[in-house]
Amino acid sequence: MNLEQALNVMKEKGYKHTGKREDILALFSREKRYLAAKDVLQALQGTYSGLSFDTIYRNLSLFSNLGILEETELEGEKKYRFACSTDDHHHHLICVECGKTKHIHTCPMDTISEEESSFTITGHKFEVYGYCGACGERRSSTGA
Repeated sequence: MNLEQALNVMKEKGYKHTGKREDILALFSREKRYLAAKDVLQALQGTYSGLSFDTIYRNLSLFSNLGILEETELEGEKKYRFACSTDDHHHHLICVECGKTKHIHTCPMDTISEEESSFTITGHKFEVYGYCGACGERRSSTGA
């Protein structure tokens, strides 16, 4: 997903294009990592002095429902990032410090037997949490 695609999804679904919405989406386009609502608020407070968490959460929820943003929960906090542009099935490695992600193309669902006929699988989500190379090195050098 990129900014133009995100704005087109909003338009196709009949949602109003506002400067705030575009700026929120532009932030995700630039960052390419998971962001919390507080990150969005900090980034846009200088531009929109009256911006509230309610406005941020309402828009993040809308973007998530429209499939523009993906969400996850890290350390008890919802975080969001642009939905992946790739159509191939994959999962993510997620850095718990900086929020950067990396695709992994193996899937644990491949090990589940299709013979399990008493359970109908409707979907799944698999994420691996840890530290990216840069954050891991920083933690090692500071003894954290």
